[in-house]
Amino acid sequence: MPATRVPTETIMDALTVACRAPSLHNSQPWRWVATERGVDLFADPRRMIRATDSTGREALISCGAVLDHFRVAMAAAGWDTVVRRLPDPDNPLHIACVDVAAAPRVTAQQKARADAILLRRTDRLPMSAPQDWDGLARALGDAAQRASVQAHPLADDARGALSEACHLAETMRMYDSGYHSELFWWTADFVADDGIPRSALISAAESDRVDVGRAFPVTGHPERRGEVEDDRAGILVLSTEDDSRESVLRCGEALSAVLLDATISGLATCTVTHVTEVPSGRDTVASLVGTTAIPQVIVRVGVAPALAAPPPPTPRRPVREVFEMNRGAPC
Repeated sequence: MPATRVPTETIMDALTVACRAPSLHNSQPWRWVATERGVDLFADPRRMIRATDSTGREALISCGAVLDHFRVAMAAAGWDTVVRRLPDPDNPLHIACVDVAAAPRVTAQQKARADAILLRRTDRLPMSAPQDWDGLARALGDAAQRASVQAHPLADDARGALSEACHLAETMRMYDSGYHSELFWWTADFVADDGIPRSALISAAESDRVDVGRAFPVTGHPERRGEVEDDRAGILVLSTEDDSRESVLRCGEALSAVLLDATISGLATCTVTHVTEVPSGRDTVASLVGTTAIPQVIVRVGVAPALAAPPPPTPRRPVREVFEMNRGAPC
């Protein structure tokens, strides 16, 4: 791809959209640097959640999601992108180089995917079952496979076992003060441009109706979606053949694709990772979906009531805090 100087305003506009990507506790562990050819993506060690994500695996998944979101946003703006993943073996924080060139055209599908970034929310409330879950799971699996990631739907008769694994993962961390301190920090009342606001969490009664989800500090707001007695969202597990950094990064890209495809289909989603943070939980999930691959992320996909208000958007840091002008930097 020939080098193309992209207007700074275009990059910043695309990053404003791309940084709506999901991340662990909305920590947004990324920073971007402009280059002569496009941008570089780096992990930001200052924003990694150490007790919860001691290996940085989830930060890498988050960076994969924001990388794919950026490519979607640039495509909708009329730019093609080529990615070199993990380009510097001496700098593990250097996640990707993204070269940019003008695209010949913009399709309606590319615009729809960018719109989906702004529509997507993490929905922790109980959901109804999606219609034709088997067909939908296959379609979402195809989206994941484009990033060389496997996607396995959970069978209905395995849901109880997954729920037990969720509770066991929470129990194993019951006395982990570092984990709980981080959890309270990222859900505090003073959340401004990162973290999870209390409005995006669920009450104790609502939590009782969701069998697959992380236990966050409960809130006291009125119970919602009373018409949905128990969560019946479909469960999709994203797995990789190995635990290499590139595989984990690609899993984040696949997660982005799955979430956007589900959003375009009018479905609600919630990413669940506390089970796969625990080695025994990953083994259990793998056995439940019948794979020898390594589970990285669980995604709930369901239907929110038509008249229900969507969850409010979670805050994001201003783009100028995550973007640096340094066009002369080599890549």
